Amino acid sequence: MSERTSITIDVISDVACPWCFLGMKRLEHAVELASDVDVQIRWRPYQLDPSIPKEGLPRRKYMLDKFGDESRLTAAHERLTMLGEVEGIRFNFDAMQVSANTLDAHRLIRWGGSPKSPPGAQAQVVKRLFEMNFEEARDIGARDVLTEAAADAGMDANLVEALLSSHADVESLQNEIAAASQMGVTGVPCFLLEGKYAVMGAQEAEVLADAIKQVAAAKERGELDQPQAN
Repeated sequence: MSERTSITIDVISDVACPWCFLGMKRLEHAVELASDVDVQIRWRPYQLDPSIPKEGLPRRKYMLDKFGDESRLTAAHERLTMLGEVEGIRFNFDAMQVSANTLDAHRLIRWGGSPKSPPGAQAQVVKRLFEMNFEEARDIGARDVLTEAAADAGMDANLVEALLSSHADVESLQNEIAAASQMGVTGVPCFLLEGKYAVMGAQEAEVLADAIKQVAAAKERGELDQPQAN
């Protein structure tokens, strides 16, 4: 490609999902590998378990109930820890006390993408929430933690605190999450390239980079504007 083609990737994810943390890191690497493409990333909401109460649940019991026994949970954590080390993630599962309801976190992520927020704030918020949850073992459902993440991303923490005290964007986010499920998104992360091509799961950076390059090339040829065959 003679000029940098721009494509948009909508990342459907949940900051309570360790695989989404891996996916974020691998996407960052993929963008570096596909440096001839101008990639614009937007973060979209998903909740692995919207039934978790607003105050959260004790994580160990919640995870044991989910996995069924200690050995399966330990094996999952060990695998994620190993994969995380490759990507520079220091998973700290043993220290985590709370399984949070992430709806407020998704509200913050949406506000980070507002034109009123500093450039790049949304990506910084997502990164900080993943770090706070999985590396620092903090409760990302707590408002003080969310406002701290906002401040770290250069957002107006006082405004965020006021918005969190309201019902701003609650219904629209719930509708967006429901829409993702209706689209067939049953697991995350899901990378939606140019609103047309979905890459499911925390794929290796090379796989994501190849998808980015292929979609960018198709866009440059004008193929994305053509109606798809039945």
